[in-house]
Amino acid sequence: MRDPRPHTGEPPALDLLNTRWAGAEPGDLLADLDGLRTWLALLDLTDRVPADEHTLTALHTARDAVYDTVTRADHTALNRVLDQGRIRRELTDDGPRDIPEVADPAWLPGWLAADNLLRLIAEAPHRIRQCAHPDCVLFFYDTSKNGTRRWHSMATCGNRAKAARHYAKSG
Repeated sequence: MRDPRPHTGEPPALDLLNTRWAGAEPGDLLADLDGLRTWLALLDLTDRVPADEHTLTALHTARDAVYDTVTRADHTALNRVLDQGRIRRELTDDGPRDIPEVADPAWLPGWLAADNLLRLIAEAPHRIRQCAHPDCVLFFYDTSKNGTRRWHSMATCGNRAKAARHYAKSG
């Protein structure tokens, strides 16, 4: 299955949020096991995580927890997801290594997304943004130099907003 989402390439926490989208054809990549397989492949987790209903349920729980944290600053559910795993550190011949460990493999993708959100919050929480277009539900991590990006994509939502302003002035 090809990834049908309109916006990809964000850090894992925001990429998980962007598995749901609005628009002319709203969608949810995680509506079924085919979509789950697609998302697991993007994270290179297909050999470590079963693409089954249990994983799908755990991932929905993690997605809701990340959403609650980003939109309402409610981190209760996120902490429950983080309780599902931990980082084990070890020194190898190649240097230090962080190894995520979860008791139940179904929680690994959601746990990784929750852990990634912690890193984003620690680095620059103000750069975690939802697209400013009123009809868009997508999220992005603002990597612009001055930190003023407003749209998940200037080519889509940014242009729609510009066109709406133009028509409002001329109409």
